[in-house]
Amino acid sequence: MDRRRGVRATAAALVFVISVVSDAWAQQHGGHGTAGQGHAGHGAGFSADMHAAMTKMFKDMETAPMTGDPDKDFLAMMIPHHEGAVEMARLALLQGRDPLVRRLAEEIIAAQQAEIVTMRQRLEILKTGQDMNPGGFPTLGGTRGPVAP
Repeated sequence: MDRRRGVRATAAALVFVISVVSDAWAQQHGGHGTAGQGHAGHGAGFSADMHAAMTKMFKDMETAPMTGDPDKDFLAMMIPHHEGAVEMARLALLQGRDPLVRRLAEEIIAAQQAEIVTMRQRLEILKTGQDMNPGGFPTLGGTRGPVAP
């Protein structure tokens, strides 16, 4: 497994773990935002912030306009998904201490922001139907590695 795949697998695992922890925290606290309370004041604000970020991400994904075109609909839902990942990574940077987790959060932010730009541009091309270079944009060799033959 190359380094990028390892980073992405770790990021996916981190988002899953954060989701589970955030859900458990929300259930434990009746779903009420009690930022700054509990567990000696450490991490409770983070849990509430993460839960809020995920709630927004899920709402934005669910309300993305669906057209019936799988390509457009996929992009419309993935944009808020990536925006949510950026926000969660930002929160990890603000409140986390572990240098490797912070580095991973920085890499997630950079990669996801680049992919958001690419997805928005591609969605606009698909909406207008004016693809000046069919198959040439976005470049799959960018953040996702080389295209398989």
